[in-house]
Order: sequence, then C-alpha cells, then structure tokens
Amino acid sequence: MTHPPLSLVRLRPKADVRAIRHGFPWVFADELVTDRRTRALAPGTIARLEDAERRPLGTVAVNPNSKIICRMLDRDPEAEIGEDWFAARLRRALALREAAFAAPFYRLIHAEADGLPGVVIDRFGEAAVVQPNAAWAESRLDALIAALRSVTGVRAVVKNGTGRARTLEGLPEETVLLEGTVEAPVPVPMNGATYMADLLGGQKTGLFFDQRPNHAFAATLAKGGDVLDVFSHVGGFGLAALAGGAARAVCVDGSAPALELAEQGAAASGVAERLETRRGDAFDAMAALAEDDVRFHLVVCDPPAFAPSKQALEAGLRAYERVARLGAGLVRAGGFLVLCSCSHAADLSRFRAASVRGIGKAGRRGQIIHTGFAGPDHPMLPQLAESGYLKVLFFRLTE
Repeated sequence: MTHPPLSLVRLRPKADVRAIRHGFPWVFADELVTDRRTRALAPGTIARLEDAERRPLGTVAVNPNSKIICRMLDRDPEAEIGEDWFAARLRRALALREAAFAAPFYRLIHAEADGLPGVVIDRFGEAAVVQPNAAWAESRLDALIAALRSVTGVRAVVKNGTGRARTLEGLPEETVLLEGTVEAPVPVPMNGATYMADLLGGQKTGLFFDQRPNHAFAATLAKGGDVLDVFSHVGGFGLAALAGGAARAVCVDGSAPALELAEQGAAASGVAERLETRRGDAFDAMAALAEDDVRFHLVVCDPPAFAPSKQALEAGLRAYERVARLGAGLVRAGGFLVLCSCSHAADLSRFRAASVRGIGKAGRRGQIIHTGFAGPDHPMLPQLAESGYLKVLFFRLTE
C-alpha cells in the first residue's frame, strides 16, 4: 500500500537543532518556518521535519495554532503513524509497568516520556482512561484505542477530554465512554488500601497514581499517630496511612464527591471508623484547626498546581509558602510535615525554598528527611523537565 507523501516543515536557521537531535521533543512556533503553506496545515497534521539545511530530523505532529507547533513522534522520517505504530509504543510502555507492578492499576502512558506526546492513559484493571491532549492524538484516536485494546485487553475505554492542555491545542472539552461499560466507582488496590475511582465524573482520570510511593513512605511515618490529609481528593495519603497503622486520619477537601469516595474507600479498606472527612476550603480549614489548638503527628498538604505556568510562578510560590506556614503550625514537636507540588514551573529548589520560608514563618524548625517524586509509571524524559513535575518534601519538625 502506498501512502501520500508527508508535508514538509523546516526549522529556522537559528533553531536549536542540537537539542532536537539529542531528544528534546518539541519545536516552538518561533523556531519553525511558518509560511502560508505551513500555517494552512490542519491541526494534528503529520509531517516530516527538516533542519535549515534540509536534512531530515524525524516525523512530527504539527499544530499551527499552538505555541508548541511541532511534537516529535518518531526519529524515523519515514514512520507511518497508524495502529501498528501505536501498538509498538504501548507494548514498550506496558513492559515497564508489568515489571514494576503486580496488578494492572497504573499510568500506562505518560505522554512524551513514553513516546506519545500529549497523550495520557491511566489503567484501572479492565478499564482505561485516555486523555488525548494534543490535536494529532485526537485525530487518530480510533487507531490509538484499537491498539490499546489489542495490546492490553482492556474492555472499557473512557475518553477524558478536559483540562488546560486541550484548551491550548484548540480542542473541545468532553468526557465520553468510548468502549464497553464502567461500573462507578472502580475499586483500586494500592499500598494496602482500596481507593474508589470515578472514571467518568472524577478529577482528571479519577485517581492520582503518581503519589503511590509517597503515600507508602508517609504511611511508615504515621504508624500509631493521627494524620491530617489536606487537599485529600479521594483520600490518597489518609487511606494509605490508615492501612499502614495510623490511629486516625482527617481528610480535608473542597469536593463533596471526592470526600464521599474517600469514605467509600475507607469502608472498603476496613478502616471507616478511623476516618473523618471535612469539606471546605483548605486554607480556612487549617486556620480553624489552629484556632482550636489541634495538632497532629503527621500533616500532609497535596494542593493542586499553584504554578501551572511561568506567568503564575511567583503567585504560586507565595501560595506554597502559605500552605507550609499553616501546615507547620498543626504539627506536634517531633512530628512530620509533608509538602507536595505538582507545578512543573516551580522547580525543586524554588519549591523547597518557599516551603522552608513558610515553616520558618510559623516559628518552626526542622529537617528534610526525604524527597519524593512520582512512581515508575510516571517516567521522566531527561530532555523535558516538565515530565518530572512532582516534588514531595518530608520534614521532621524538631521544634
């Protein structure tokens, strides 16, 4: 079968060709020759990328309407981006997850780091949630889903088409059940606890797998103590701590449905009598606990991304500092404070500095005993700092 020739796009002479040759997966709009022909390409068009000397660099997906105008799909300029190509990427990703996890509950595809730029797939046993956050993936969704079912054997597939990334690509927001049926919520075993994931109506894909190793480490610190899990979502840190032997956990979140799922997870885990949930603004809740002079052995603060972009960085760092200040005030002397950031714009050093400032402003002092990152189902592409977004600081407060 013959295929029509691919469109050609070319780098400007001053573009950083070396970075692209060494694995950087994006081309920004100011690095590409954007003549009338290039601007006329439909978002998601597959093209061959050349350097300014017309030497081939690989096969890319083009979106003339995006700041990231090209995403590298394959170093082979003759690659055919179809079902077989998707299946090869999925098999490679699956091999890592099957080596790392005993049960099929994990992030299967972590976008650029797994060779599928802008695509996230989380697996929940026989169901999967796909986030096609780039125009090229949206336009080839049928081939991706067919390959996913063939490689993994999943029976149900949900498309979660929500979030900032899709907006930047000019894509509509929608959540659709594409294949099979989904019984909501889905029980997910992790770290000795059972979490309940709403695949159709929950936040993002329904559960955050990235914190799994940090849940486990926090649980070892919580044995026999009481735990405050702020921005708890469906009870991530709280349920793991209870499963690990914590005496009591209080989960605070602004979402009533998320807290209801936390309660269902506690019941499924056999720890319902030791879980308390509080709905409300996290900052207000922490201030109220301080007012009542309540203290905990372990306090965890896992907020949403306060600095999702460089433009939001300074405001985000101030928010992280405030979280640290309020959280530190709720920890008993000798207890532990866990602070998390999923903001890729705030690197580890700046997040750590903001956290230490907040702890100091609370009149507390402590030690960093561990720094956590995402689990192995969230691999980091070394050339793309954004793929290593999660940072978790574990403090022991000595005074």
